[in-house]
Amino acid sequence: MNNYIRIFDTTLRDGEQSPGFSMSSQEKLRLAVQLEALQVDVIEAGFPAASPDDFSSVETIAKTLKHPEICGLTRAIESEIRLTWDAVKSAEKPRIHTFLATSPVHMEYKLKKTPEEVLKMSVKAVKCAKSLCDRVDFSPEDAGRSDRDFLVKVLEAAIEAGADVLNIPDTVGYNQPTEYGELIAYLIKHTRGSDRVIWSIHCHDDLGLAVANSLAGINNGARQVEGTINGIGERAGNASIEEVVMNLEIRKDFFHLDHGIKTTEILPTSRLLQQITGQRVQANKAIVGRNAFAHESGIHQDGLLKNRETYEIMTPQMVGAEKTEIVLGKHSGRAALKNRLQEMGYQISDDAMPKIFANFKALADQKKEITNADLDMLMLHGEAKKTAKWSLENMEVSSGAGQPFARLSVKNNITREIFSAEKKGDGMVDAAYQCLAEIVGSPGTLTNFVIENVTDGIDSQAVVVVQFEQENGQIVSSRQGDTDIVRAAILAYLNVVNT
Repeated sequence: MNNYIRIFDTTLRDGEQSPGFSMSSQEKLRLAVQLEALQVDVIEAGFPAASPDDFSSVETIAKTLKHPEICGLTRAIESEIRLTWDAVKSAEKPRIHTFLATSPVHMEYKLKKTPEEVLKMSVKAVKCAKSLCDRVDFSPEDAGRSDRDFLVKVLEAAIEAGADVLNIPDTVGYNQPTEYGELIAYLIKHTRGSDRVIWSIHCHDDLGLAVANSLAGINNGARQVEGTINGIGERAGNASIEEVVMNLEIRKDFFHLDHGIKTTEILPTSRLLQQITGQRVQANKAIVGRNAFAHESGIHQDGLLKNRETYEIMTPQMVGAEKTEIVLGKHSGRAALKNRLQEMGYQISDDAMPKIFANFKALADQKKEITNADLDMLMLHGEAKKTAKWSLENMEVSSGAGQPFARLSVKNNITREIFSAEKKGDGMVDAAYQCLAEIVGSPGTLTNFVIENVTDGIDSQAVVVVQFEQENGQIVSSRQGDTDIVRAAILAYLNVVNT
């Protein structure tokens, strides 16, 4: 038995036919070119008999790509098999994949055929495909719920009819890994001529076991695995190619198997599929999710900064990502914050770090993720809080059905007294500024008020720039940021007063 695992990509067929993932012919060709760059062994380019557009798409891909085998899927119907051959025959390495259901429930209710009729149809289909194409795959659909002895009989007949690859589908994701692995081992052992074909697997993810079942099949002798990029496909999807491949790559010590995938093209391929379909993978998706190489936990961040292998079993560069992301948020620790600030060019003393970290934590409680722009704002204004005479204690603002109003409490940090005021105004900021004027006095005439948005997202920091002209003609200004625009405006006012 050879140690090479052939990767059979069916993103353009099984993946594309799932709801929400339809692609145009040009989009399919674009993705097929990227799959060639990924160096998959086989591309199942579509189901030519499904529609004229699908036929045209498969034909175009067959004529364009040079390296992978180009396969078309077809039912066990002679006219459709011949149509499929017409679609793939221009390929450098054409291939026909025909299938017929073998489980009791499919034969009785879907096909309305007896097992004997299914056996004859299977043989006829494989012979027809083989008369046209040198490479033929045969799949007994819903093999995972089929009678094993009947499966052996059908598979032996398919081998005699000329099949080169026998693909064993867990069509509805019903099997458990141990069960599916045992099925592959049983079929290889009991099917006459099993050494003359490549054994293939095709697993669905209805119970979340598609990758686990695929690996179990590989461990029991399968040497081709069918799957899709990002695990897309019917219902809950197919085995995720990137997950299968990276298991083989990272755990070579366990599998002792080879593959031909260029792993640095995994993330570019995943992102292209997301761009084409508009369907994003979940953030915690293995290998290609946004958080696959991102860390927010302070314990994890500290470990990573000391040695990457503490919390990463692969490098992001292996799959085409740029770098590990240390995400700063409320779970982050001092080590990660200090490391980021140093990367940004700040020199942080041990004495200054506790205050900076406290301010960081306060901001992190308001924002889900702290960006570099947030840190710049924190470093810019953090020191002013130490010597400020006036500081904001509490604010309540409203702009509901009635007139906008503000209720503020401001602390005098010298006398430790707290002063409060409540005002109505043309807007919440106007009402707040009236409160401040009553409590701390007016710094002059407001001549400029600008709101900037310096960070991304719905919880971004708004930066308010204010400018006042004093009675002597001097211009004083302040720039303050906060996740709340009104609060940023109040802080900017107080900063002018405190200057």
